[in-house]
Amino acid sequence: MSSEFSASGSIVFDQVSLSRNAHPVLHDLCLQLNERRIGLIGHNGSGKSSLVRLINGLLQPDSGNIDVHGRSPRSGPEKMSAHVGFIFQNPDHQIIFPTVEEELSFGLMNQGVSKKEARQQVADILAKHQRSDWADKAVHSLSDGQKQLVCILSVLLMQPGVMILDEPFSALDLPTRYQLMDLLSQLPQQLLMISHELDTLETFERIIWLEQGQVFQDGPPDQVLPAYQAAARRLQTL
Repeated sequence: MSSEFSASGSIVFDQVSLSRNAHPVLHDLCLQLNERRIGLIGHNGSGKSSLVRLINGLLQPDSGNIDVHGRSPRSGPEKMSAHVGFIFQNPDHQIIFPTVEEELSFGLMNQGVSKKEARQQVADILAKHQRSDWADKAVHSLSDGQKQLVCILSVLLMQPGVMILDEPFSALDLPTRYQLMDLLSQLPQQLLMISHELDTLETFERIIWLEQGQVFQDGPPDQVLPAYQAAARRLQTL
């Protein structure tokens, strides 16, 4: 495999501020993320997606510092891709190759793994997940849930220390969502997930509620999620 990771690493935000198109998004954010399963919640525009894109270098802060398991995202997304895996809401925005084997091999070969070794690693991970018959399948023939699994497997092959999921299950039916959540729950990686579907976060260790670029509430799910739901209900009545 292409990279090593520590499952006990931390992500640290030290007075991080970010603006986009001259609009403030995050304000002097200070966080230390040690837990293995962390959920991010908040209304649209609260800064969730910007926060996670800072972690893998897709965005750069205006001020402050970020440390991701001992590495700086200032090195940019290309170098951070071996350490931070990103799963998008729509798998079609992530998948670029016609067959499953080609899609899964790409990241490894991009890191210098030989074509032969990449194919072997792909065969191994597909066999591990009882999907050996997918190797030659056209990606467009797969269901949305199957495509999302391909995206997850492509990230796992890179062995990142951190996995970020930005609303990954919003288009999936309930059984597929549970199946993928069960897979993710068994992984050793540190996982950060943005979700408006709060039931997917109930077993997480920590929930961070963002509002207007700042932490509004931070704690265990049995405290933060009910408070967030109550606030959403009050907004409905306004």
